Amino acid sequence: MTSFLVLFSMVCLAQQPYKRTLKLMGSRFDITVVANDSIMGNKYIDSAVAEIIRIEKLMSSWDENSQTSAINKNAGIKPVKVDLELFNLIERAIRISRLTDGAFDISYASMDRIWKFDGSMMVMPSEKEIKASVAKVGFQNIILDRVNTAVFLKLEGMKIGFGAIGKGYAADQAKGLLIAKGVISGIINASGDMNTWGKQPDGTAWKVAITNPMNKNKVFALLPITNGAVVTSGNYEKYVNFNGKRYTHIIDPRTGYPSSGIISVTVFAPKAELADALATSVFVMGKEAGLDRINQLPKIECIIIDDKGNITKSNNIEIDKL
Repeated sequence: MTSFLVLFSMVCLAQQPYKRTLKLMGSRFDITVVANDSIMGNKYIDSAVAEIIRIEKLMSSWDENSQTSAINKNAGIKPVKVDLELFNLIERAIRISRLTDGAFDISYASMDRIWKFDGSMMVMPSEKEIKASVAKVGFQNIILDRVNTAVFLKLEGMKIGFGAIGKGYAADQAKGLLIAKGVISGIINASGDMNTWGKQPDGTAWKVAITNPMNKNKVFALLPITNGAVVTSGNYEKYVNFNGKRYTHIIDPRTGYPSSGIISVTVFAPKAELADALATSVFVMGKEAGLDRINQLPKIECIIIDDKGNITKSNNIEIDKL
């Protein structure tokens, strides 16, 4: 019995975190796994990378050969049969659209890009231009046929895209794959979409830093997270000012107008896919409506920072400020 305990202790002590940073899905991914040695650590990370690449090929609207591109090419023409995985993802996205009253909508990809946040925009678009920019946006026009796992976009020129949910989904899938392979602890960080499980080798919880949007070089809080996802969306770098009002790059797909009033949203949820979608939704819905919706959802929490620097949190979260 004693020798078994000594051996078990040595195995635990041998475990170390191994990390790799790379570009996937057009974004920075940081993948960390806890393993007994670098050979196994790198093998696990290779598996996660392969899974993320697989998902990107399935959902990318930039890849002409992807199933998402096929759906978009056949908008207004005919339904397109897709893999059950993509069908289920689209179905969940539509459920989130209903939950957020359309503040989240994967058909945002149909939007005309009339807003520019690169410093080149000198005049605000007209009301007519803004209204026309979202004429083909509307999750109600995504028709699903579960029997044939087919997707049809009713309007010609309509498009779907997974920019506000894809990285979170990829992080969830990579995490699930690694857990299935026996990885007891790790972090998938998909450009701010964090998905964790287990604990650090010293037994402490992984901690997520919340950046102070009023000063990007500072952190205003550290929060422990053991098994779940946290997504922070910042809206303080890409914006334009018109008539004394700041308009930021997250646009309401229902109206065509950019969000205003909020500069940072952090959402905690069991899955990164959901946290990703809700972070975007809260920006669009606004502080009061967004917080009210979050407080109605089980196992979901959020922290909102407005453009005055005020911090608002959902009912069941405690912040240890630094």
